[in-house]
Amino acid sequence: MTRLPVVVGFGGFNAAGRSSGHRSYERMIFESLTSTEKNAVIRSLASLMGKAVEGLEGAALESAVLAGTLVRRIESSFFPVEAAPVSRRCRVTGSESNPIRIVLSHRDLPSPLPEGWKIISDSAGSCAIEIAHEQHFTVETAQEMAVQAAGQLPSGFNPGAHYKSTHHPRGLQLNILAASDAVHSMGIDWEVICREVSPDQIGVYSSSVMSQLDNNGFGGMLQARLRGERVSSKQLALGLNTMPADFVNAYVLGSVGVTGGVTGACATFLYNLRAGVEDIKAGRRRVVLVGSAEAPILPEVIDGYAAMSALATDADLRKLTGSQEIDYRRASRPFGENCGFTLAESGQYVVLMDDELALQMGAQIFAAVPGVYVHADGFKKSISAPGPGNYITMAKAASLAANILGVDALRHSSFVQAHGSSTPQNRVTESRIFDQVAQAFGVESWPVAAVKAYLGHSLGPASGDQMATTLGVFARGILPGIKTIDAVAADVYADRLSISRQDQNLGKEKVKIGLLNSKGFGGNNATATVFSPEVAQSLLQKRHGSAVWSAYLGKLETVKAHAAKYLQDADEGKLMPIYEFGSRMISEEEIQLNDHEIKIPGYDKAIALGGYDGFEDLAH
Repeated sequence: MTRLPVVVGFGGFNAAGRSSGHRSYERMIFESLTSTEKNAVIRSLASLMGKAVEGLEGAALESAVLAGTLVRRIESSFFPVEAAPVSRRCRVTGSESNPIRIVLSHRDLPSPLPEGWKIISDSAGSCAIEIAHEQHFTVETAQEMAVQAAGQLPSGFNPGAHYKSTHHPRGLQLNILAASDAVHSMGIDWEVICREVSPDQIGVYSSSVMSQLDNNGFGGMLQARLRGERVSSKQLALGLNTMPADFVNAYVLGSVGVTGGVTGACATFLYNLRAGVEDIKAGRRRVVLVGSAEAPILPEVIDGYAAMSALATDADLRKLTGSQEIDYRRASRPFGENCGFTLAESGQYVVLMDDELALQMGAQIFAAVPGVYVHADGFKKSISAPGPGNYITMAKAASLAANILGVDALRHSSFVQAHGSSTPQNRVTESRIFDQVAQAFGVESWPVAAVKAYLGHSLGPASGDQMATTLGVFARGILPGIKTIDAVAADVYADRLSISRQDQNLGKEKVKIGLLNSKGFGGNNATATVFSPEVAQSLLQKRHGSAVWSAYLGKLETVKAHAAKYLQDADEGKLMPIYEFGSRMISEEEIQLNDHEIKIPGYDKAIALGGYDGFEDLAH
């Protein structure tokens, strides 16, 4: 019997706020909420934003919170986009008859002196230099950024301020908070879970696409020589794109289980989700934490994507609207007339258990993930061009849903979370894939969402943003509309798709299936099949019987109460990040090992040895 992976916890932070408790999702469907619900969302976001909204109340508070979330103009807390720091290389020509003369302090004097440099006078603290040939200097200046829109975290929210984050790159700060949010959202203490499973039945799968490129990571290391600075002992290690998983193991969970950082460009979260789902289905793991974190809103990263003509520049946005005034809120326009995507930062995690363990623990069930499919594009003319791989992943994901729940469920009770990157090429190619799959399975009006319209493109965690939104859709039945477009573009294959500028109320009782689609540079295509909690519960009752289900319900209420207490605290700004640095370390001297098991201190269950790993037929 294949074990069914179920989502028992989720959390994270993006431009719409905190994911647990569906708060970031509710920010996206804000117009569809009641006044009481709107007030709760505003208060929750205000607790994250701190001094940015300090002293405001009522309409002024709501206005500031709404303005300080979602895609918007990059704020000066990152860097001044109208005058971003940049270095210019200058050529100055000197000669024997007319040398360049400069004065340098002793501490700035290169050693040894460059060729052609001559000290002509030396006084206390400085010396005069003559340079008798052409010399290149780097001068620090400023320049307006061609791209000024991004999906930033809420204004004033600094993830590193919530724990001892010294020297941590911003992406890893976000990673700690996101993973902690997901763990707390379960309503079950992690130590309780560890008592029920063997240490090797735990897994963590997480990574980032761009590594950590700010000054505390690879960015600082790679710039150090050119800027005349020293490389620190932490920049290389903390810059690695595997660090999100490593930080979760070392500082959040204290896990000795399996670890992995799978990277698949913009499909990275789904690549890691697939690793966790397949491990649970095969019985290799019983509980896994899956996620990704990325903080790419940096001038250098923006320059890189802009050089590829991938981003929505201010100039292109002006051409698109025919106005000199730019509405940065609408920079990302999936499936409408658009001109490029918008970078964003995010950290998203889900906790998965196998169905048996979830019932045993009384865990909340937010969804089930029966399959995640990954395929490449084959031979390519351009590494960034789309290809056939996404047809395969979408068709397989739709087929799985139809086979398990029936084709009518796919036709009438499913929706699609599109990659929706907001590029002219994506709107055509991705919509054509949806159209072809819809035709194959008889879907006549397939609801489509594209959350990058609200959040921007967070690269690695982008499909994690989709997952968090999907769980919200299951909880409320409201699919966020694509409110940043004026209309669906004429070249979009929309005959069988329902792409709305307004929120679509699909009905909570009707929504059963979400298909999460992601396309990445290089042919990294992935699609996940996700079932609603109601569907998951029905499947589990059918599989495990009424007695097991009744016992589960008895435990569930206590778990829900614990989770509700955390969500209430989080809404008040008490995020309680888990960061254990140097505490509860495992003493290697206390590890007990023999030929049939390993006993790790801190875990009740031992790790069994002596298995065949499927090779029983080859045993002597």
